[in-house]
Amino acid sequence: MTSPRRPRADAVRNRKKILEAARELIDAHGPGIGMDEIAAAAGVAVGTLYRHFPAKTDLVAAVVADWLNRVADDAEAAAARTAAGSRALDEIAAFLGRLLETVAGDLAVKAAARAIGADTSTDADTAIKRTATALTALVRAGQAEGDVHPDVTLADFRLLLDNAPTDRTPQAGARWLTLVLPGLTTHGRP
Repeated sequence: MTSPRRPRADAVRNRKKILEAARELIDAHGPGIGMDEIAAAAGVAVGTLYRHFPAKTDLVAAVVADWLNRVADDAEAAAARTAAGSRALDEIAAFLGRLLETVAGDLAVKAAARAIGADTSTDADTAIKRTATALTALVRAGQAEGDVHPDVTLADFRLLLDNAPTDRTPQAGARWLTLVLPGLTTHGRP
C-alpha cells in the first residue's frame, strides 16, 4: 500500500494565491465575480484554477473553510495561552475583538457562500468543532478563575456573535464588545 502523494510546492502556492484572490475579489465585488477574473488576480491560468476548484461553489466553500480554520487557530491559541497562565477573560475579550474585525472584513465571502449554495463540507465542520472546543475550554477556565459567570455557555457566544455589529464600523464593534463583556463576567452582573 502506498502513502498518498504530497502536493507539489507550486500547486500549494497556486492554491493559496487563488484563495487569497478569491477572498479579496468576492469581498470587493460580491459573488458575481467571474472565475477568469479570479484566475487573473491570482496570477494563474484559468485551467489551473479549475484543476483546484472545478466549480465556483468549490472555490467559495474553500474560502469559507479557510476563514473558519483561521478562526479555529486563533481560538486554540487563546486557549493555549490560558492553559499557560494567561487570564481566560482577557483571552476571551481579545478573541472576540479579533473575531469582530475579521468577520467585518469577510462578511461578503460568507454571504457569497450562502448566495451560491456552497457546501462548506468537512473542512468547515472540523474548524467549527475546533473553535467550539477551544471556546469551551476558555469559558471553563474563566469560570474556574471566578471571572466568567457560571451560567455562560458556548450557546451564549453563538447568540452574541449572531447579533454582533459585523456590518458596522470598527468603533461600533469595539463599543459592542465593551457593552457585552460585562454580561459574561461575574463583575458585571449579580
